[in-house]
Amino acid sequence: MIRVADLDTMDRAALIAAWTETFGTPVPKGLSQSFLRRFLATEIQTRRSGGPPARVRKALMQGNDRGQRSKTAKLEPGSRLLREWNGITHVVEVTEDGFRWNGQCWRSLSVIAREITGAHWSGPRFFGLSGKSRS
Repeated sequence: MIRVADLDTMDRAALIAAWTETFGTPVPKGLSQSFLRRFLATEIQTRRSGGPPARVRKALMQGNDRGQRSKTAKLEPGSRLLREWNGITHVVEVTEDGFRWNGQCWRSLSVIAREITGAHWSGPRFFGLSGKSRS
């Protein structure tokens, strides 16, 4: 069994082997070593603690019986959005008036996505909130 403490010293090949051993699937494309470590650490800790609570497991097994989800998730103030771009993890906090990123307030996720990438992006799509897959 892989230990969380060992993840920090693993190179990419060892992390990929650990992923395959832990999940039984290939590593999703585009995951950095940092994200591989985080996912693996979370999964190892979750398994050691017996997994998610019974109510969470039950909800996951029931699926989404409440009808169609909206195309864009509802964002509550205090929520945080994470996106890694070119090796840098960007954290955006949802506020009452919009969003906070890099110590500044913004009214639009799309403007933040454009600042991060230098290209036009749909903000919700860039942060993985819409139903479309990201590039």
